[in-house]
This record gives sequence, C-alpha cells and structure tokens, in this order.
Amino acid sequence: MRAFRRSHLSLALAGACVVALPASSSAQGKQGDPSKAVLAALDARFDHYAGVAKQIWGFAEVGYQEVKSSALLQQELSQAGFTLDVGVAGAPTAFTATYGSGKPVIAIIGEFDALPGLSQEASPFKKAVAESGAGHGCGHHLFGTASTAAAIAVKEWMAANKIPGTLRFYGTPAEEGGSGKVFMVRAGLFKDVDAVVSWHPGDRNVADANSTLANISAKFRFHGKSAHAAAAPDKGRSALDGVEAMTHMVNMMREHVPQDTRIHYVITNGGRAPNVVPDFAEVFMYARQGDMRVLDQIWERILAAAQGAAMGTGTTVDHETIGAVYNILPNEVLARLQQRNLERVGGVTYSAEDRTFATELQKSLDRPVPPIDDAARVHPFEKGGVDPASTDMGDVSWAVPTVALSAATWVPGTPAHSWQAVAAGGTPIGAKGMMVAAKTMSLTAIDLFTDATILPKARAEFDQRRGTDFVYRTRLNRAGPALDYRK
Repeated sequence: MRAFRRSHLSLALAGACVVALPASSSAQGKQGDPSKAVLAALDARFDHYAGVAKQIWGFAEVGYQEVKSSALLQQELSQAGFTLDVGVAGAPTAFTATYGSGKPVIAIIGEFDALPGLSQEASPFKKAVAESGAGHGCGHHLFGTASTAAAIAVKEWMAANKIPGTLRFYGTPAEEGGSGKVFMVRAGLFKDVDAVVSWHPGDRNVADANSTLANISAKFRFHGKSAHAAAAPDKGRSALDGVEAMTHMVNMMREHVPQDTRIHYVITNGGRAPNVVPDFAEVFMYARQGDMRVLDQIWERILAAAQGAAMGTGTTVDHETIGAVYNILPNEVLARLQQRNLERVGGVTYSAEDRTFATELQKSLDRPVPPIDDAARVHPFEKGGVDPASTDMGDVSWAVPTVALSAATWVPGTPAHSWQAVAAGGTPIGAKGMMVAAKTMSLTAIDLFTDATILPKARAEFDQRRGTDFVYRTRLNRAGPALDYRK
C-alpha cells in the first residue's frame, strides 16, 4: 500500500502488550512470559514488515498470478530459517514453509491475492493507480505479511527456548474465487496439523466463533449457431438467449430458496455484434448458503435451469466449476483463546495524520459510520453469527480446528472489496492493524505450543461440531486449480 512511517502505535503496543499471560497458561514457567521478547521483536521490525506489505500492495496480483507476492513472502521465510515446499497442490504460487519437527503441528495461514478492477491510490479520494487495474480491496497484502511476521516471531521464540513441535506456514493463493486452499486440503497438506491460526483484515478488532456462507461458482458456456440477425434470424440459435433464459429462471428461484441464500452472476460474454446471432455466450454464477448440504440442493436446481435454458433455446451448455468452499466451522475454544490475546494486544491507535485521512475518507462512506476511535477498541467476543461472505478457509476449518480474528486495518465503517479498503490498506492505518494481528496470532500460537490442555479441548469441540459421520466432499472436481480464471 503506500509509504509507511512508524507511529506511536508500536511504542504504545510495546508497553501495552507485555502484560503477563494468565496464570492458567503454561506459556509461563520455565520459559517465563514469552510475550515480552516476541512482541518486542515484532515492534522492532514494524517498518520492515510495513515495507513488505507495501510492496505486495503495489504488485496487486490477482489469483494464481501472485508470482512476485508469493516469492517475496517465501524469501522472508527462507531467510528466517524455514524449509520451503513451493508449487504445492498444482498451484505455482502456493507453498508451505516449515520449522521444527514432531507434535504438535501448528499452522499459520497467509493470503496474498488482489481483486480485479479495484486499483486505488492511498488517498481518501477515489483515484485509480491504473485504470481497470487490480487492487487489494480485501487486504490480502496485509494478511500474508502479518502471518509471515507471526510465523517468524514464533519460530525465533521456539529456537531460543528449544520448544518441540512443528510450525508450518501456508502460503495460499487465489482466495478470491479461486478456492486455492481447497486444492491444498484435497492434497492432504493439512492432515497432520493440530490447529490453524489465522486472521483477516477488517474495520474492527474481534475474534469470534461465527460462521460464513458456503459458496459454489461456475462458468456456464452456451453454444448456439451464428447467422445474420436480420437477413436470416431463423437460421440462428442464440447462445445469449440461452444465458438470458438461464438467468431468468435462476432469478425466479430466489423466491423459493431459504432467505439467507445469495445468488449473483455476471455475463462475461454476450456476443460481439448486435447483427450477428451469438454462437457463444457465457455467464459466471455464484451461489451461497450457510449450510453446504442446502447449497448442494440449490446448485442442482441451478444446473437444471442451465439444461432447461439450453433445451428451450435450441442451444447446448456445459459448465466449468471454478470454486466451491464450505462455510466456516467455528471453534469456540480456539476463538476465546485468540480473543484473550487480542484483548492483551489492544486495537489500533491513530496518529494525527491517520485521523485526518480517516475523517476525509469517511465522508465517502454510507452514513452512519462508527466513530474513528472504534479502531482502538477490541469488540466483545461473538459466537453463533454468520458472516455473509465466503472463504476457502471454510474447507480448512472442516479439516482441522481453525481460528481467525479480524483486525482494524481499514477506517471504521469501510466495507471490504471497496476502493476505500484499498486506500486505507496502503497507509500506516493498514500497517498498524496488520501488526495487531501479527502479535495476536503469535501469542495464540505460543499458547498452543505451551499449554497442553488447549488442543484436546479444541479437537473435542471440532469432532462434536463436525459429527462422527462427516465425510469431506467437494464439488471442486477439476483435476487442478483454474490457473487462468482471472485472465
């Protein structure tokens, strides 16, 4: 994102975060309170990690094309002493970085893909860096960097204190619709992991035990017969008619699906000239629902609508499944642990420059908006809710106990996937929130390595929520990732 300067936050957190861990935590004892050294190390590298994030923000590489972004994080981890495995699960930009051996195996996850069409300067006024260019509207430049910072900090603590176990970083591409983690789960890369620690950029600070929406997406391609639209329309069969008939039927479905279902699409190819009956047309469709079992049934109806549209318009249709992700399976044991660590770390303190930026940017947001000082607040723990978004972290959470937090990398009131999110993510505001996440994840991972009571409780909850008869299945039945889905 943009030029970063170290602000009062680093010094404030350095003082605020060295609070002793609770007496119940085995992170004390022989090792003492590890937070002091770990948090001090992260503070000392604030400028460095802000610079790493800024570079990835500038790369703004979309799913499966994050060559420079992935390489930069690999370089950071390799130099810190991790062993890398690059190009895993059929994705050239996917990788793992491992330190240590044996149990427990604690994973930290990072993302780094940008979104198309969201190019934006680090300015409170809408202005693209490159017209139609990509931008980090979901903050994944901060996501990958904070997770890398946390992994390195925990590794250094493990080495200094001779802590047994395995720490593994997962560099995961194409979260935005490419289902990168699904291929990694399918390849068995999480089968030995005991717990996953993660986070996501946002406009507030909280850890929760909420869920998300499962999501299935596909490109439906209709094939017809071209002809002169005026001189010989009877000779043609319009592929665009097929697309429009399908979308009309799907739109009528909205009245007859559970109300928390979301269906949306774009027509990615509707023909090239009005006076030529299109012999090819394509629609890219998403369907979301809070329960994958319900979504499976809805998706069958969408597939039937595609076939019916083809029959009714004299065309044919095929489809390519692009993504399919589960809803998040919450883990309250891990979420409460991460919330306690977030409360220890605290939120984001704005400088005078940050406040000026935030005040101006909020003028472009829908009102009402939270007060700017909300960025400094840690919100109360939440459970039982459903975030109306989708993520391939869902599949990970059904494979291994998983936890994530949100940190205030954006101005309060900023929605994800907006130019305002890109803008704030490129300023010190984004870097400060990023380091709140890095510190919180570091403390959480340390607790998992040192308190032997946590993982069994997290696993017991995981098994109870998932059910003894659960068998992981995915509609993502393609042989490998759709590496060109953003081209």
